[in-house]
Amino acid sequence: MDKLAALRQYFGFSEFRAGQQTLIDAVLSGRDALGIMPTGGGKSLCYELPALLLPGITLVVSPLISLMKDQVMALRNAGIPAGCINSSMSLDELRETYRDAHYGAYKLLYVAPERLLTDGFCALAQELEIPLVAVDEAHCISQWGQDFRPSYLKIVEFLQRLPHRPAVAAFTATATAQVRADIIRILQLHEPETVVTGFDRPNLRFEVLRPKDKRAVLLQLLAERRDKSGIVYCATRKTVEQVCGLLQEAGFAATRYHAGLDADERRENQETFICDRSPIMAATNAFGMGIDKSNVSYVIHYNMPKSLEAYYQEAGRAGRDGSPADCILLYSPGDVTTAKFLIFNSSAENEELTEEARQAVQTQDLARLESMTGYCKTQDCLRGYLLDYFGQPHEKTCSNCGNCQADYETRDLTREAQMILSCVVRARNRLGYCVGSTILSQTLHGGRAARVRELGLDTLPTYGLMSTLPSTQIREWIELLEHAGYLKADPVHGGIDTTPKAASVLFSGEQVLTRVRRASHMEARPQKKAAAPRADEPLLAALKALRFRIAQEQGGIVAPQRFGSREDRVVRGPKAQDRLPVFGRRDHQPPGAVVVQVAVGRRGER
Repeated sequence: MDKLAALRQYFGFSEFRAGQQTLIDAVLSGRDALGIMPTGGGKSLCYELPALLLPGITLVVSPLISLMKDQVMALRNAGIPAGCINSSMSLDELRETYRDAHYGAYKLLYVAPERLLTDGFCALAQELEIPLVAVDEAHCISQWGQDFRPSYLKIVEFLQRLPHRPAVAAFTATATAQVRADIIRILQLHEPETVVTGFDRPNLRFEVLRPKDKRAVLLQLLAERRDKSGIVYCATRKTVEQVCGLLQEAGFAATRYHAGLDADERRENQETFICDRSPIMAATNAFGMGIDKSNVSYVIHYNMPKSLEAYYQEAGRAGRDGSPADCILLYSPGDVTTAKFLIFNSSAENEELTEEARQAVQTQDLARLESMTGYCKTQDCLRGYLLDYFGQPHEKTCSNCGNCQADYETRDLTREAQMILSCVVRARNRLGYCVGSTILSQTLHGGRAARVRELGLDTLPTYGLMSTLPSTQIREWIELLEHAGYLKADPVHGGIDTTPKAASVLFSGEQVLTRVRRASHMEARPQKKAAAPRADEPLLAALKALRFRIAQEQGGIVAPQRFGSREDRVVRGPKAQDRLPVFGRRDHQPPGAVVVQVAVGRRGER
């Protein structure tokens, strides 16, 4: 059977997507490969199809039990023999899987990286014909990746133990140039065929809102999208519960998903969403990996994620069917504080990391958070910002994002900038260290905050200079000056200090001009809208029934089987049964003016 025949027979496609054929041909010829393809770009097929045509068994290294199970189920439904080895299996199930693998019952065998070096699996692998090892979510191998997992480093040693090194193919959806270089170096890929199909998905419209009231704006956004399916991502389990309750109280059919729910409830809630009985899912990042729901027409982030990699992957779950879809982020400065807490907490909980590695991961996570925050503050093209981050060339504007479509006016912010910068300098000189934006804004506002008085900042000449403005507005301008390079923040401690660039504003009278979004419907407190008339109730009901029937026929929906302390949980380390004996011994104005490209006090900003 040739590759096109296999493509039609087992996968139901008549032609390959961009990049697929190149990667498949490389693997079939025994070459190493690296595929960087966006969510929904068809990465899996690049190793699943070759596995059918190559002799022996293809090993797939995968980090999540839920992802393994979903892929194995889909392959079996397509008539492709596949199995997996994970910590949710009983001793008998493991024995049976080992035996079946030994006797050639599978074309693909999925395994967690933690299990590669167990005695039983190593013995099995010694006896198998393995022409290809596919590494899914390969960014996990790099400390520069958004989800570094030390267990991925075991892959290299495993390959070295095999009698003959197979071809190695690595795949990921989100990888910067640094991460791509790490994947090649650490996995020791030999002159790999590298395909980067591009990160742009033109059907997705990106927008960042800074609402005064997130709850009200969320309700309005959803009211404008009646009868559409979408995901609302939240940073914490508590926020998921609050958002889900808010939506249900407002009359929306919403359900929830996070790692604090038991497996049965997660499975049930996932199924109701997939089948459109509850078209809105409020969830942490625990939801989505391995979920392929084609009609998700929007993804709303109620909180800012910790990295652009995570954001793009989660937002990319919208518009999988190619239809226009919205990716909306509701930003507030408090999101940064929450993200920092999660960064420090998650790294502290990772028992796999040494102290040195933990510090390195934290440093990289904080750098990624800074890039994520920059995305929320920029007034440049949002799509361009994302593509810049991933190293992809692009047009200056896309005409299809919130920033490119916004209406702007120019405002002189020089006087305000001088007051803010002066306050930063005076506070630093008084205290001997830098304070954060909250204390600075309260000082400039002239508030009677206890901390301001305690530090003696109420005696500064700059105290109350901006008393006619709310501290929240002052804080936005502090963020603006930071984004423009006049201020810099300590990513760990949060203190704000001036940069050399500030001197030109303080002492030379350099103008600071800012583009300001004109008022929009999102600026005022949103009001609930009446539900839009439903276009075709019988047809809608019939389509929902069809989706439900198809889901049932495909064996139901498989929920993640195991979670640990982090939301996007890796599978556990090896158990005693992984040392099983092997059967048979064969497993980017005027002169002097600077235009600052940051939103200030418009479009529903807080």
